[in-house]
Amino acid sequence: MSKFNDKHSKIEGDISHQAISSYFLGPRAENFENLKSNILTILEEQRDSRLDYFPEDGDFITSSIQESTTFRRSSKKIARAVKKAAHLLGKHSIPFWSPRYQGHMGMDLAMPAIYGYFMTMLFNPNNVSIEASPLTTVAEMEVGNDLCELFGFNVDPSVTDQPTGWGHITCDGSVANLESVWVARNLKFYPLSISSAMKDGGPLAFAANSFKVTPCVAVAGIGSDHMVGIQLDHGARVDINDLKAHLQESLDKKIAVYAVVAIVGSTEEGSVDPLADIIKLRDDFQAKGLSFLVHVDGAWGGYFCTMLPRGFKPGDLIPLPSEQGSGHGFVPDASLRAKTTEDLFMVRQADSVTIDPHKAAYVPYPAGALCYRDGRMRFLITWTSPYISRGATTATSIGVFGIEGSKPGASVMSTWFNHAAIGLHPEGYGKLLGEVTWTCSRLSAEWAAMSTEDDSFTVVPLNMLPSELKEGSTPEDVEKERQKIRDRVLTKSNEEIVKADLERPDDDKTMALLRELGSDLNINAFSINWRYSDGTLNEEVEEANYFVQRVIERLSVDSPEDDPISIPFYLTSTTFLLHEYGQCAQNFKKRLGLVQDQSDLMVLRNVVMSPWATDKDFLNSLTDEFKKVMVEEVEVCRKRNDISSDYHKFLIQGTKSPYLVHFPMFHLARHRSQFIAKIDIDKDGLKSYQDAKSKYPSATFILATRTKENLGDLATNKKTFKVDIEIQDSSKKNLHTLKNISVTITSVLKDRSLKASHFDPAYQSGKMPFYLYGSQNEVNIDHILVRSPNIQLSANVKIETADTIPADVLAHGAILFAKGIEEAAMQPFPATEDNALAHESDFFFRPGQKFEVQVFEDRKGADEAGPGLVDVKGARALAEGTMTLGQDVYVDAYALNKDPFERVEGEEKFKKWKKVFDRIEQEMR
Repeated sequence: MSKFNDKHSKIEGDISHQAISSYFLGPRAENFENLKSNILTILEEQRDSRLDYFPEDGDFITSSIQESTTFRRSSKKIARAVKKAAHLLGKHSIPFWSPRYQGHMGMDLAMPAIYGYFMTMLFNPNNVSIEASPLTTVAEMEVGNDLCELFGFNVDPSVTDQPTGWGHITCDGSVANLESVWVARNLKFYPLSISSAMKDGGPLAFAANSFKVTPCVAVAGIGSDHMVGIQLDHGARVDINDLKAHLQESLDKKIAVYAVVAIVGSTEEGSVDPLADIIKLRDDFQAKGLSFLVHVDGAWGGYFCTMLPRGFKPGDLIPLPSEQGSGHGFVPDASLRAKTTEDLFMVRQADSVTIDPHKAAYVPYPAGALCYRDGRMRFLITWTSPYISRGATTATSIGVFGIEGSKPGASVMSTWFNHAAIGLHPEGYGKLLGEVTWTCSRLSAEWAAMSTEDDSFTVVPLNMLPSELKEGSTPEDVEKERQKIRDRVLTKSNEEIVKADLERPDDDKTMALLRELGSDLNINAFSINWRYSDGTLNEEVEEANYFVQRVIERLSVDSPEDDPISIPFYLTSTTFLLHEYGQCAQNFKKRLGLVQDQSDLMVLRNVVMSPWATDKDFLNSLTDEFKKVMVEEVEVCRKRNDISSDYHKFLIQGTKSPYLVHFPMFHLARHRSQFIAKIDIDKDGLKSYQDAKSKYPSATFILATRTKENLGDLATNKKTFKVDIEIQDSSKKNLHTLKNISVTITSVLKDRSLKASHFDPAYQSGKMPFYLYGSQNEVNIDHILVRSPNIQLSANVKIETADTIPADVLAHGAILFAKGIEEAAMQPFPATEDNALAHESDFFFRPGQKFEVQVFEDRKGADEAGPGLVDVKGARALAEGTMTLGQDVYVDAYALNKDPFERVEGEEKFKKWKKVFDRIEQEMR
């Protein structure tokens, strides 16, 4: 018996949850008999419909055929493959049905949706034409009307003072968004000729999360440059002041605007743009002479309109669940915060809305939809062909509208059947999503108050706590509120929370605090950071990202070797790209204790769709698993960032005046440095080295420290230390070793950190940068590593220029650009352990290869860190000419980039997945 059974038994008095429990198969297949019975009914009806169609035709597949050896062999072969494929799906598929899954937008499908899809799939109607889909075409019209009514659009043609809405099913929200952009473009150009409208500085489209709409703008032929991204606030919502400023600029410069796209439920953070404010801006600017459409991307958030109380008007007070009397059952029906509710209400003022039934409606893929407040907008994108529209009109054939041709009637019927069974109203989907919202609030509380300063990790939600949002907030205020959450939420059951609130004053209710936690619509975005053993927080964004990556690999499936059933808690991740998230990302970094550099930030997400996981015992079991993984991965991060002494290896360049080039490693802090130094070798050792250079002219000479050393100490103290010199051939086979040689560093040319915070934002384009150093007789280069991943390229070279490079410049070091090398296009280089690149006959960096070069003075100090180390603006140009690579060429893209803690490499994962499908094919043979 499950240890959570006692908790689950409390559900018996919760009427709304009882209804919700009938919609799904259940995490433990509790409703399996219902599913099986209804599927059997569908199959029987399918059989009967075939038998009733001209029974005099007789059987086409006779009993003698069915009894034949070939038929039976083929049937058994398919049966074996079915069992094998079904077993492998069960073994390798993600358990979306379980409340332990809190990752992507995936949950148990609603059984009415399954029935609708399955019963229709067997008939395979194509909603491209009413001839191929008479019933499901009507169903699509019904779905369109239902969704329009949900959003508050008028659907009664007899109402003449409002436009009549219209909607239809698409394959997904992306296609619906594309259609809306297409309509906005056509509407803008409708009264104008294309030639006069399409000119430089032409119409623009605005969106906060522009990356969701930019592909649509590009495909529609508008051009991605005409997609203007709007800044986000700290909660990842559109910054209304920035939007207003862009619109004013467009008005002042007389630049037309196609549309403003508002996100209602961003798929990354669950944020709702301030739609009420956007609608007001549209009306204000239209009065000034600038008109544009407002399109709502409600792919995730559209169905939350069912949570609007009946008769709601902006400004109405929305009572807490305990006040509604619905909080005494197993799962309280949570309500949305006031601002979110008002923005959902204002969807009725938008011009078009995207919604995805295959998200928050629990319908199978593919099922998106697009609704227009004014249905006449669809005529701007009407397409037709004889076989589609023969005998049909635009009133009876939906296939002539939009981008898609053929589309499954099964998706339509699935959506319609689910709407009818559950209900697009507060007592239907509203109750379901209300319970899910409660679960989301409880998880938000976990992320907000999980960690303390005594933990080796910290967890920070994207959405700031109410105490953080108050003017003059102090860390003490925030910690006090976090402790309040621990005391009142994390350790309490749902029943205890609601009951305790009955005794509290209105301004101190826990339910009110829960309503303010987390995102607007059931997606918790949060991130994590780790502490050194002394309690100091890591400050590097790259190292925090690495921590996130390690944790998410443990809590998700990306290899056949991962057992989905053994993963106790599923999460997913996303990345806040700095050029898109701007101040939102930088503020989040600050709250995580990270530097506000130019790096992108990895963020964890949990999308809450399950109504099951609600009480403290179960949620605590999930978060305990999460903590356990974090604690274990913190140890990896600490090892990765340990800066204690270690054995180091260097490439030796030159014969008379030798230099050392360190073999850096991005993934180990002890080796995370680009280090170049001039050395002296003891007299006997130097002779042995020079003799070996003569004996092995094409060999690579590698200096290895005999004792553990700290690279920083070597650089600052210029100490003498003992080494071995390993002599290797091109295959890294050791030819000979010179042992116990004394080496002294006499000068350090470079000792620069390779921390990610010091990286340039991009690789060089049209050229490749190198450090140039040595003497007049022995000149060397080493590739400047501006970001990760990268490649180590070192060589002795011959420089031919009109102007001689002074000896003191070579001794100090200069910057050389090899022209014509598109490093930005070449990165990342293939990284194989056998260093195959170095052996390719046509690899660009090989002995004898010649390059056009420019040489500039290096104004940066030896230990000066990036970014901007290769910025030579204002630097003195020293020479221009050619460079020829000598015989001592070293190439490595493997050790430099290799993560010693990596579990399985990406290519290996793909190969293993392919073997899974090979096994199914073998069953079919």
